[in-house]
Amino acid sequence: MTTELLFRESPYETRFEATVEAIDGNDIVLDRTLFYPHGGGQPGDSGILTLADGGTLTVADTRKGEAGAVVHRVSAGTTLPAVGDRVSGEIDWSRRHAHMRMHTCMHLLSVAIPAPVTGGSVGADKGRLDFDLPESTLDRETVTASLNALITADHPVTAEWITEAELDAQPDLVKTLSAQPPRGEGDIRLIRIGDVDLQPCGGTHVASTAEIGRVRVAKIEKKSRHNRRVSIVFDPEG
Repeated sequence: MTTELLFRESPYETRFEATVEAIDGNDIVLDRTLFYPHGGGQPGDSGILTLADGGTLTVADTRKGEAGAVVHRVSAGTTLPAVGDRVSGEIDWSRRHAHMRMHTCMHLLSVAIPAPVTGGSVGADKGRLDFDLPESTLDRETVTASLNALITADHPVTAEWITEAELDAQPDLVKTLSAQPPRGEGDIRLIRIGDVDLQPCGGTHVASTAEIGRVRVAKIEKKSRHNRRVSIVFDPEG
């Protein structure tokens, strides 16, 4: 069963109605959802499901299931709905919005540091990218200034789609060496940031870079001979 991914077209919506399609233990699959499932370095959303009788379930995590399903993992010890029941969902917006801001910031970090990306992660408080930089002279203040200049330029952030064949003809669009965009599902989603960046991504993003707010480089680490890890945090004084 395939879950309709409402967050792709409506990343700023927080509430939705859905029908229960399947239940396995404390995992609930709905026919449609605004909850983003863990993937691409971005954590799964958390929030609440409200049942028809007014009871609530806490969604502790959201994961990808089989055949395009999205699995909502609710806290143990709660009374579950039945297949076919209608429920309403509400995501933890403050956490999701922080993920959106940081995820877009990670795309800009790959612009500020134009090197192959070997890994990364997004969090509500911080994010990081790993770069293939054998001979690195990265400077925290320089990278921070470059990144904030891109943010304050207020570039629009939009999504578009291309075919797998079109992506094959433009391999430079894929910046992450350790992970390739999923294939076999039809078209591939791209995130465009003004005229500064375009790359495949299935995550949620803010509508413009200024919404990210000021950030700073917290740490630059040498993880191996080739790997440099750059960690970013939101700047509370920004």
